[in-house]
Amino acid sequence: MSTAKLGDKVKVHYTGVLDDGTQFDTSLEREPLEFVIGEGMLIKSFEDAVIGLKTGENKNVHILARDAYGLRREDLIAEIPKSNIPDDIKLEIGLRLQMQTKDDQTMVLKVVEISEDKVTLDANHELAGENLNFDIELVEITEAA
Repeated sequence: MSTAKLGDKVKVHYTGVLDDGTQFDTSLEREPLEFVIGEGMLIKSFEDAVIGLKTGENKNVHILARDAYGLRREDLIAEIPKSNIPDDIKLEIGLRLQMQTKDDQTMVLKVVEISEDKVTLDANHELAGENLNFDIELVEITEAA
């Protein structure tokens, strides 16, 4: 039985939990996640954890916040005038808005505070500042490198 290596296309099932035990994602109720190890589509430490696994094997991996979605950054939180938000958008805490940056990238902003005339938006990734713990099972190596 072969083991997963850099460049292999693989399918994995995973469950991700925070250090406090809160589950933030799982693939168990859907199709396994398919990716090529080393292409950088996922967190590097997650991809690296799959290397060396045989089909059917499980591995638990702890990924520090700085190696996952980074630390929370205060410079990614901004207060803007409410008048800058289009009238057809019903503002509420937790609402996610998309915006185009100057270099044509899409940025997701979360409404975190609403006052009489201002809105506070947070562009940090939802999991920024969180250590992540994954239980990963290699389901299949679909294409060997």
